[in-house]
Amino acid sequence: MFDAIQDAWNGLNGWLFELVVQPLLYATGLMAWAEDSFDWMNFFLFGLVQVAVVYLICRPLEAWKPVERWPDRKDVRTDIIYTMLTRLGILPLIAFVAFSAMNSWFAGWLADVGWMPPTLEMVFPVLRENAWLAFLVYIVILDFGEYWRHRLQHALPWWWALHSIHHAQQQMTFWTDDRNHVVDDILGALWFGGLALLIGVPPEQFPLAVTLLRVAESLSHANIRLSFGKVGERLVVSPRFHRLHHGVLNPGDEGRNFAVLLPVWDWVFRTADFRRDHFPPTGDSDAPDVLAHGGWFRQQVAGLRRMGLALIGRSAG
Repeated sequence: MFDAIQDAWNGLNGWLFELVVQPLLYATGLMAWAEDSFDWMNFFLFGLVQVAVVYLICRPLEAWKPVERWPDRKDVRTDIIYTMLTRLGILPLIAFVAFSAMNSWFAGWLADVGWMPPTLEMVFPVLRENAWLAFLVYIVILDFGEYWRHRLQHALPWWWALHSIHHAQQQMTFWTDDRNHVVDDILGALWFGGLALLIGVPPEQFPLAVTLLRVAESLSHANIRLSFGKVGERLVVSPRFHRLHHGVLNPGDEGRNFAVLLPVWDWVFRTADFRRDHFPPTGDSDAPDVLAHGGWFRQQVAGLRRMGLALIGRSAG
């Protein structure tokens, strides 16, 4: 099934390339860039599909039962800019340049040393016989890695200086998932991609894993008064569960509900808060005004400045 999905995706990508991109390259005399343009379009199309899926799932839910309503949604519009740049612009471009080079280097290095890193399917042969079981195992491991990346974002002062842009939002919606500093996004992509490479996630399964976790994260940020019940809350991260993580902190409340998809990690490592009827206001009372209400560029500059100060041991303010 995964192969069929991959074949269908490649067919769609090729059809769009021949219909739209290739004629433009001919018309502008840029056919020398055809191969790179094909790869780039794959990144762009994947981002477009993610945005569409998330919007179709989350926007009706927010309209149905919102936690908050705001007469001025300026800060939400800033988050939409973050999403468009992250999914359709900046991050795909960085990923295309950086990961293409890194993959070529890594493949060459492995060929030189003659070593093949073990994958989960090599260690546990039963996973070779059941692609869906293997996929679920990969999701669990990747989610475990995301839990600890999130813990580090809060624990390391220089990383928190970047991640605080995400937490400063006082009008949290499903768009807020992409409200991150570019450097933070790069670190996250390296962390996630590196772990996927380490455990041997097959290329045909990787996009589905990314999309599943992406939808889960966006839904968890949605402005909707929704929990999954006493049992469901302990199986899958809900908007209520993650909203407690974004809630304006009171003394002693720091560090809770870090999980992306599976709350079991918060349960095991004692960072879970399962108060089902609590939907606090969001934001960071210690963050400067620019992180809450500034535009994309001002927030990026402020994040770099705050990270620099944290690295030299000074308060970001």
